Amino acid sequence: MPQGTHRINAKRCRQLAATLMLTIYLSAVSGAPAQTRKLSDESQAKIEAAIATFMATNKVPGLSVAVVQDGEFVWSRGFGMADLENSIPATSQTLYRLGSISKPLTATAAMKLWESGQLDLDSPVQKYCPAFPQKPWPLTTRQLLGHLGGIRYYNVPEVPYSVSQSDPEVGNTRHFEDGIQGGLKFFAADPLVAQPGTHFTYSTQGYTVIGCAIEGASGKPYADYVRDSVLVPAGMLQTRPDDRIAVIPSRTRFYSRDKSGAVVNAEFLDASYKVPGGGWLASAPDMARFAVAILADHLVKRTTRDLMWTEQIPTDGLGRMAYGLGWQFGAIDGIRDVGHGGSQQGTSAMLLIAPAARAGVVVLTNSDTAGASGFAPQLLRAVLGTPPKDHQEITVDPSLYDAYVGGYQMNDFRLTFTREGDRLFVEVSGQKIQVFPESVRDYFFKGFEAQITFVTSSDGRVTGLVLHEAGIDTHLTRVK
Repeated sequence: MPQGTHRINAKRCRQLAATLMLTIYLSAVSGAPAQTRKLSDESQAKIEAAIATFMATNKVPGLSVAVVQDGEFVWSRGFGMADLENSIPATSQTLYRLGSISKPLTATAAMKLWESGQLDLDSPVQKYCPAFPQKPWPLTTRQLLGHLGGIRYYNVPEVPYSVSQSDPEVGNTRHFEDGIQGGLKFFAADPLVAQPGTHFTYSTQGYTVIGCAIEGASGKPYADYVRDSVLVPAGMLQTRPDDRIAVIPSRTRFYSRDKSGAVVNAEFLDASYKVPGGGWLASAPDMARFAVAILADHLVKRTTRDLMWTEQIPTDGLGRMAYGLGWQFGAIDGIRDVGHGGSQQGTSAMLLIAPAARAGVVVLTNSDTAGASGFAPQLLRAVLGTPPKDHQEITVDPSLYDAYVGGYQMNDFRLTFTREGDRLFVEVSGQKIQVFPESVRDYFFKGFEAQITFVTSSDGRVTGLVLHEAGIDTHLTRVK
């Protein structure tokens, strides 16, 4: 038998086995996949009104939302169009690109292997992924999960995607049957940007190495192991890799906006090279089921979940996201949240969970300009029944602003503060915006949801700031 035919038949056998296992699982396990309760009429009305405004303001073609309340999946619905050209509406079952929300799925699979003793988080990753070459320093799966592995990000900015298409990695058009090995070829030979453990560098590429380690530790192809260990137990029946070659029912079309604001087809992307960090497709209900399973300790033990939700701190103390092992952190009006955002060609998505309330929301859109991460906190407030915090400006001595003037940075992201008379401004991406004090260290923006807390040392020097935006915290270090 020709070798290629053998590979094809082996792949079909794995798919058949997975389908059989899924059928048996669904027959034996009750409750997990089902929508068991109903969202209150009042909450639903608030959510639907907010969605209508959001879609009109941001020209979002299609969107699907799901809600978790009291630890249960209670509601989901689609809005707008999944396919504008053929007038196909978005439904709750529409499949969207997850972008970086793929990272919590991969992290959960890795932690399952750690729980079973198959993967040592602190061994050199080459123990499980020999295809990744040795570097001047050892790097581990734990460091990679927290973006402390020193592996680079893309060589050009991702946004706008029309510009990033100049990078054959960001705008990849090649299809890889073996996406792990194909993905490694983009960056494996590159030098590390920092000694592992010392510096935060957000890296989708690092998650490709984690996918390789999962294959080595489990003895299964990456996607098969994720399906068996995470998707099937959580009842996520529709979630699958974004394979542009395959015919995938209910997959949305992908959109963007041009410089005039008109809706256009998104730039092309074949995500087969980065499935672990940004290449899965899912429906909103499936991601709600993932949240339910995580909250109920159905996928990993509570102690493992707590480890995933513990912030990883680089030794250099410089700018970083508030990030654990595959999860981002922050707070909404004092309520701690965890989650992850995702953005790539043709999608903007957000999964946001309030663990103490056992509540969460999923927002999936088919436009890369939608801004789902900024919208999700509004929906989570509606689910929790908490109004947005009313930020009140106070009067301070304008000379206080002099201590805050200067630049603050996290990797390539920079904020620069200037004082103009009795006002404080921040410049970001060439735009100058006034910020308003609500305490001597806390400032807020008017017109969009973001706040800043300046950080001082024991001797009173300003050393950095924390940007609170869309329920996620980002630490920026003061630079000269």
